Amino acid sequence: MLDDYQGVARRFGPWGELGDQAEVTVLTEHIADEDRLVEALREADVVMAMRERTPIPAALLDRLPALRLLVTTGMHNASIDVAAARARGVTVCGTRILPSPAAELTWALLLGLVRHLPAEDAGVRSGEWQLTVGTELAGKTLGVIGLGRLGQRVARVGLAFEMRVVAWSQNLDPAVARDLGVEPVGKDELLAQSDVVTLHLRLSDRTRGIIGAPELGRMKPTAYLVNTSRGPLVDEDALLSALADGRIAGAGLDVFDMEPLPLDHPLRTSPRTVLSPHLGYVTDGTYDLFFTDAVEDIAAYVAGAPVRTLS
Repeated sequence: MLDDYQGVARRFGPWGELGDQAEVTVLTEHIADEDRLVEALREADVVMAMRERTPIPAALLDRLPALRLLVTTGMHNASIDVAAARARGVTVCGTRILPSPAAELTWALLLGLVRHLPAEDAGVRSGEWQLTVGTELAGKTLGVIGLGRLGQRVARVGLAFEMRVVAWSQNLDPAVARDLGVEPVGKDELLAQSDVVTLHLRLSDRTRGIIGAPELGRMKPTAYLVNTSRGPLVDEDALLSALADGRIAGAGLDVFDMEPLPLDHPLRTSPRTVLSPHLGYVTDGTYDLFFTDAVEDIAAYVAGAPVRTLS
């Protein structure tokens, strides 16, 4: 089991149900070096990947001849070369995932940004009082980029906050948006009008860098950007420049180009940011589901009837 950062994997899921069928080894340290990773996984028949924390490309699969089953949390993992696994006789199975936690974290970051909660929390703890002036959300415009399952949840909360909610994506269905009470708009219009822009897209070749210098330049200087989807959706260098120059009001980020975020990464000291360490799915309910399904995946594979296989 890869990347159990918090050392909690054994606490979730009915691992005892596997009985003598499996010896479970948990790796709590993220192993970025491929040679070290191969050494750690060399004898593994089954590897469980925690979301997209460790890439599993064809080159790595070539060096793991014992591997027969690859379990990923969730039913989509852009870091796994599923086709290469299938070609090498490796079955890839997934798990269910709760839709609510990532949407909830989006609002935690958003509210932390507009009410300057990190600075105010630090101020109270150091003996100060009321350091900032926040921004109310009622009457403001929320721009949702990607109105799928998560984007719709975020949009509904925006409407509950009495915000005007607009949405855009490359395949947006205007009827779906209008049925939610959301206005479908063009990308440039969304960026120019929104007081908060929030991203809810899958990472792909056409969405990588979808927010770059031109897009940040179209945003209001008083607007905030929130990303709880995937780091590479945003050009990090362009974002760092915009934050340093005050060209946007701030950014709430749960995802990054490189994770864990390097200790010397400039985002760690960037102004006007609220950062979290990819916590979108990190809840007890999600972990219960991940590891319960993972045990089921392994048992079903051993029984010769794999479930939740990825194509």
